[in-house]
Amino acid sequence: MVVVLPTPPFPATMVTRGAVRNCAGSTLSLSEAWLGRLASPTFRARRLALVFVALFGAWFVAEPAGAQSGGFQPCSDEDGCVLALGVTGLIDPILTDFMVDAIRDAQHTEGYLAVVVVLDSEGSVVDQATLASLVETMRSSSVPVSVWIGPSGASARGGAAELALAAPSFSMAPGASIGDVGTGVLGDPAVERQLDAHPAARVSMLSATAAKKAHVVERVDPLLGDHVLAIDGVPSKTVRDSAGRPKREMVALGLNVKPSLGVQLFHTAASPSVAYLLFAVAVGLLLFEFFTAGVGIAGVVGAVCGLLAAAGLGALPLRPWALVLCLFAAFGFAIDVQTAIPRAWTIIGLVSWTVGSLFLFDGFRPGWLALVTGVGGMAVTMVSGMPSMVRSRFGTPTLGRTWMMGKVGRAVTALAPEGVVTVDGGEWRGITNRATPIDVGDELRVVGIDGMVLEVEPLEGGAVDYREQRRARGASARDD
Repeated sequence: MVVVLPTPPFPATMVTRGAVRNCAGSTLSLSEAWLGRLASPTFRARRLALVFVALFGAWFVAEPAGAQSGGFQPCSDEDGCVLALGVTGLIDPILTDFMVDAIRDAQHTEGYLAVVVVLDSEGSVVDQATLASLVETMRSSSVPVSVWIGPSGASARGGAAELALAAPSFSMAPGASIGDVGTGVLGDPAVERQLDAHPAARVSMLSATAAKKAHVVERVDPLLGDHVLAIDGVPSKTVRDSAGRPKREMVALGLNVKPSLGVQLFHTAASPSVAYLLFAVAVGLLLFEFFTAGVGIAGVVGAVCGLLAAAGLGALPLRPWALVLCLFAAFGFAIDVQTAIPRAWTIIGLVSWTVGSLFLFDGFRPGWLALVTGVGGMAVTMVSGMPSMVRSRFGTPTLGRTWMMGKVGRAVTALAPEGVVTVDGGEWRGITNRATPIDVGDELRVVGIDGMVLEVEPLEGGAVDYREQRRARGASARDD
């Protein structure tokens, strides 16, 4: 009697290298087996569930786009308001849209006196046209727009430094830094002239003190309030501190605005390290889901990670050939996972994944911790985790493989006592009695099946197994 598990990936089949054998013993090509897999009711249900997740994710992606400046508040103070925009991380299309929308909202809302971009960024990943459009919005605004690189420890590198230099005015906090512009992205004539006059800002990071000494920045403002008080048109009053000394104090109401939660989520996903790890997790979980029955949490999480990774990768400068290499690696992993034996395609996949990971982003690279996690985790998963899962998932002698009993095969590797054998064109793990090791190329016979492992013996000269001896003694006792 043959018992078949309810919903294996290849219904009522067992996979061997290069072919799939069904319960009746007939052989299907892998392409035929995959087509049967895609047409199965289980896989159709899984596709519907993943499509639903994809549609929900697409709606979630589109939803925050209409509210880039989430948290913007009308000015309710009779003395006016100053809008402070917190901008951290790489300047990507998500952040540029956020800044443009906030500046336009401030212009069209009565009572706003100024907009200050509080900048702490390691660079820009937008193209020249997008960055130039943001600069033009800042310069043409009817409400004064300025940049403050702060607080202490903040930096403006590369394209972010160009944005600060191109702003109508900007200042830095003590301990902040600016520079490392290189050849630049913006191409603004005024910025280029300033960088040509101070070439140190192109090749190195300048502290606030060094930048002021080199006339790269006009002022060093310890606090955001000090920066705001230097903006024309912002009212202030004179008060005395605890020591009786006079000092200026801002009268206008300060409003701090950050991107909405949805915008922050996709901005975080657009950082190189996070986007790469999301991509790696999505590939691993979706491969895992494909070789399991039903729609589980792994598939849903993998689909969500895939959507976030797509949003992040779409906002970053990619090398297309490196992305194709990573996807090719996933294809190679799938070939060997379905056989439950990590062999040549696993090695090819790991090499492709490693090279693709190192060169995935153009001009940026994920942190070393992210790279080690992504490459190492993929190696462990595909060499050990996934094959073990497939073997345990289908590791039962009740899947209709009795046709293999007595079959003659050949040893691919030496069995002493374990190794790899080929039977009827498919490769399997095999084990023999320790008393009868089998050399490479020797013929053998299948005498038993234990899960996904074939118990074999030499075609000639096989030792009598202790279990056979026990059964023989038992039969002899009954006859007596």
